[in-house]
Amino acid sequence: MSPTRSHIHALVAAYLDRHPAEAPLLAPLLRALDDCGDPTSRATLPGHVTCSAVVVDRRRRVLHVRHNATGKLLAPGGHVEAGDRTLLEAALREVHEEAGIPPGALCATAGYGAQPFDIDVHDIDANPSKGEGAHQHYDFRFVLTLVHDDAEITVQAEEVSAAEWLAFDEVGSPTLRTKLCASALDGRIEPVNASALIHDGHGRYLLHRSDALPGIREGGAWSLFGGGREPGDTSQEDALRRELREKAGFEPAALEPLTVELLTGADGLSVPVQIFTARWDGDPAGLRLAEGVVLGWFHPDAMPRLRLSPATLERVRGHAEYASRDRAAVDRPRAPGPAGSGAGGSGVPHIVGVHLYLERDGQVLLGLRHADSAYAGSTHHFLAGHCEQESAIACLVREAMEEAGLLIDPQDVELVHVVHTVDEPGATPRIGFVFRARRWTGTPEVREPDRCVSWGWWPADALPDPIVPYTRAAIEGIRAGRPYTELGWS
Repeated sequence: MSPTRSHIHALVAAYLDRHPAEAPLLAPLLRALDDCGDPTSRATLPGHVTCSAVVVDRRRRVLHVRHNATGKLLAPGGHVEAGDRTLLEAALREVHEEAGIPPGALCATAGYGAQPFDIDVHDIDANPSKGEGAHQHYDFRFVLTLVHDDAEITVQAEEVSAAEWLAFDEVGSPTLRTKLCASALDGRIEPVNASALIHDGHGRYLLHRSDALPGIREGGAWSLFGGGREPGDTSQEDALRRELREKAGFEPAALEPLTVELLTGADGLSVPVQIFTARWDGDPAGLRLAEGVVLGWFHPDAMPRLRLSPATLERVRGHAEYASRDRAAVDRPRAPGPAGSGAGGSGVPHIVGVHLYLERDGQVLLGLRHADSAYAGSTHHFLAGHCEQESAIACLVREAMEEAGLLIDPQDVELVHVVHTVDEPGATPRIGFVFRARRWTGTPEVREPDRCVSWGWWPADALPDPIVPYTRAAIEGIRAGRPYTELGWS
């Protein structure tokens, strides 16, 4: 079945929310959607819908194929066929057919998902051999990134002769070129969904089940809480907290990033999912659940008897194995220490963060956090991030590139300060490693605008206000030669 009018209308409406000035350009398309003909049929004149895949690599280039019939370099694309359920599926089919790239080798972007990046209206000359008069194409262009930058490209020899990668400013389509050059797209894989692995610290995991209704992913099956970002969400964590509030009426005190996994979406695309962990030992019976939602605590040993996806079971088992090793380490008998030393007490999990200290001509690099950021909104802070399944230095190198486009060699990194903080009595303690990079490549740029709105160099003896307290304390400690700072402990 071809894509429905309501589906296409929704895509156009979302696109015009981003680009309201293009409404006059899309007026012919809107009229076509109101007519009785099939807007995706190539027989519908004076215009019909086509779809293209804008595949971006990590060098800010776009894949183009050279068409045999016209000799033009174009993004892979073409007409919608009867088996395409959505316009995105049509674009994915075309890039598979013309360039040999299957949907599983591609990811949608966090900023656009299944929404069109560009809708172009262009004229098509008459083609007497096909019995087609002059008409227009309303081309929906979906931006995608490669899972692996070395993906093999095999062109469809019957229609295209070669594949080429063009820099953003070399793209032939004016509307597409303008949007690409103004974007922050860089081919990175970014999480588009988030899931919460909620456990009670004693081996049980909280799963939820929704009614098996059309449009509900994994409806009728037990699964982790999760979902995608909506327009009001400022981050993956923000989206996940909203999902928990809406479905279960609660929020854990802390959601800690664990890892990013690649799952397969309904359209075959690879879907990067940010997995968070949270500890909660409450009673689901006391929660205000959304209609059709059921919650339950389950031990991993009982989960094979449930209806749930293999990916969910594997994810829970992996965490359970890791947690059991951690508990065993905590409970292992220890050599007795001096009286009053507290040796043999229970360990307390800490949040581990890394922070980048860059100094240039007596000035320190700081970022201004977004006003709606979940932490330190409208406040200056180091470039920083939480460690996932990686070493602290690997995390620092990754965060520097992801947040500011800075390339740092791990060999050029040295530890210059440690901060041990707690926000309030009973809160999760935090250990922050502050690393200095002796050398780096690149100029700081805003690459995660939902977290940081600007980067600036500030005199180390005249830091901006407001600034995160432990950031100020760490900078002062570094300048004084102190290796360690404690804050918030009584």
